[in-house]
Amino acid sequence: MQCRINDYGVIGDCRSAALISRGGSIDWLCWPRFESPPLLGALLDGSAGRWTIAPVQPFRATRRYVEDTNVLETRFETATGSVTAIELMTIVSEDDKRRMLVPEHELLRRYTCTRGEVALALTLDVRPSFGARTVRPQASRQLGVRWELGAQLLALRGEAPIELDDEGVARATVALRGGESVAFSLTADHDAPTVVPPLGPHAIERIDRALAWWRSWSRRATYDGPDRDAVIRGALAVKLMSYAPSGAIVAAPTTSLPERIGGSLNWDYRYCWLRDAAFTSRALLSLGFAEDASAFGSWLLHATRLTSPELRVLYDVYGNAPHAERELAMLDGFCGSRPVRTGNAARGQLQIDVYGEVIDAIARIAREHGALDRETQHVLRGYGEYVCGHWRLPDQGIWEPRTQPEHRTHSRLLCWVALDRLLELATCGVLAGIDRARYAAECAAIRDDIEQHAFDERIGSYTGAYGVPELDASVLLMSWYGFHAPHEPRMRSTFARIRERLAAGRGLLYRYERSLRKREGAFWICSFWAVEHLARGGGTLAEARAMFEAAKSHANDLGLMSEEVDPRTGHAIGNFPQAYTHVGLISAALSLEERERTETHGRRRLDVEARA
Repeated sequence: MQCRINDYGVIGDCRSAALISRGGSIDWLCWPRFESPPLLGALLDGSAGRWTIAPVQPFRATRRYVEDTNVLETRFETATGSVTAIELMTIVSEDDKRRMLVPEHELLRRYTCTRGEVALALTLDVRPSFGARTVRPQASRQLGVRWELGAQLLALRGEAPIELDDEGVARATVALRGGESVAFSLTADHDAPTVVPPLGPHAIERIDRALAWWRSWSRRATYDGPDRDAVIRGALAVKLMSYAPSGAIVAAPTTSLPERIGGSLNWDYRYCWLRDAAFTSRALLSLGFAEDASAFGSWLLHATRLTSPELRVLYDVYGNAPHAERELAMLDGFCGSRPVRTGNAARGQLQIDVYGEVIDAIARIAREHGALDRETQHVLRGYGEYVCGHWRLPDQGIWEPRTQPEHRTHSRLLCWVALDRLLELATCGVLAGIDRARYAAECAAIRDDIEQHAFDERIGSYTGAYGVPELDASVLLMSWYGFHAPHEPRMRSTFARIRERLAAGRGLLYRYERSLRKREGAFWICSFWAVEHLARGGGTLAEARAMFEAAKSHANDLGLMSEEVDPRTGHAIGNFPQAYTHVGLISAALSLEERERTETHGRRRLDVEARA
């Protein structure tokens, strides 16, 4: 395995996802949900299963997503010819589901020879539960190859003969000449009648329906400014990480992709972090995807009903607590990066900043709709009372280190945001029943607390934690949330210190100074936070634009981004793709477009005045 996370693309059906390498190998597939044990897990161990379809001869591969969709197109060039692959998880509308019988999940791969002659080889080795289970498949001419996995049934069918070898691995070879095509379909059904969809023209119809579905979704975007392609690709990546039945948005569809190749900073991100999801819902709302943002709000009310007004840090897609974290010692990990983990111990941490992020997201949705229902108002009042009573507590905060709680600047900032937004909603008449005087007093007390304890005069900067003279890029969000204007003296000096001490080169920033000591990668979203600080008045438009271009240049050839970047190589590290990073790009692009529009309007006004 090459140690390049960049080499992967992702496809999905808004319920689960698969990662496909540049070489035509599906090395990660979790059905029926994102957090399900993988059926194909070669991403984390070569013996944990994969599905490869690729030319027999040496080849060169180029790829792209079909415009405004999550359908992957790869062109393989060999010495004797070329072939184009279309790969996707089929996705249909609710109307289509009512009209026809479809499998719960289908992964469809269709190959067309566009020049000369190309021989393809297929290998499918299903290894459930990270390779811990061995399931002997059955084969028949009519139904293809089948794997019975408890209540789940997998079925592989193709337009070429498929055989099983002595190890139970499905294999096929097929030679295609110019204009000829072949399709293969892997389906899964769980606790339901098994559906084996036909191939031939019917497979083409399913591809066309999926293309139409994704394009219909993309067309809802209201953004048509600079960098539209990157913005829409980011939105499509985020949409892939949404769980349609509930409205939850997972942080990433993978687990244990390392923050340092060969290291142990490997975590399971296949869950919904309230912080990440709140950021994501705001970004989708800004792009015009109001329905998706509202779906997150509905999921939030459902997920938190049992613990309200206390919020957990993360939930599964149904709003339940994730499983306890455990290490899978038998797995090698991505390029030797051990351990592989499932579950996430952050579920038991106190991260009080989530209240501010959730309340801010709901406030933005309320501005869009102009109202809040009675249940949501009740929940928000509970959150407000919790913040009033707990904002002085130390916590683990946004970076969730596995150390003792501290008084963290970002957490205090978001407590201020929580009460500030609730006061705003009350003033607008959207939220009733809060004690405005009390909330205003607590809000002012939080501001005083931050100003007295978070700014270190010796280094001229806000710090990540009280009394600890170390920089943290999360304090840049002070200007984003409106706590300080970007041009104010303390923010200017803070940004100057961050650029001096957290710069990783290549337009990237480390998230905090401990990252340097731990030899972590640069934390990608921090660069986009810096872009927003500059674009909102902390610097020139040229500075903001240059940093934006540098930061987004590290995306792979498909426009996908992970959690971190290795500053030495520019390669993606960490779980992939990462919703948080794509949301950072979207938000930064919107801020840049607003700054450019404002400056253009200002220049035009001056020109008019000069001519007058």
